[in-house]
Amino acid sequence: MQYILMDYVIEAGWQELSREEQLRWLGAYKAYMEAMAKACVLKSSGGLKPPGTATTVRVRDEKPQVLDGPYADTKEQLGGYHIIEVPDLDAAIAWAARSPTALHGVVEVRPMWERNFLTGELTEYVKPE
Repeated sequence: MQYILMDYVIEAGWQELSREEQLRWLGAYKAYMEAMAKACVLKSSGGLKPPGTATTVRVRDEKPQVLDGPYADTKEQLGGYHIIEVPDLDAAIAWAARSPTALHGVVEVRPMWERNFLTGELTEYVKPE
């Protein structure tokens, strides 16, 4: 089953680290990702630019509203993700616990749908009759 591990971090914390500390953390993340790749569980991974680079779009009264910045003003921001394929939730939690993010932020573990709106039946996503 596929799970997404979402890394939530405090953006300002990165800037407070020394260059040496930043290099140490980046090395820890690289080793973590290499371990997932070596175990053949890593399917995809990506990092996000800072929340200040976000653009929020919503439609009200049939008109798009475009706002600079993230949707929510929160203490922790989504900084990146890893999509993994493992047998069960326990295995996904074990990988999340190994993440360097778990030491200073939060790793949310969420199962993914096996299909999407293009490849699955829409009735999978609605209440039964």
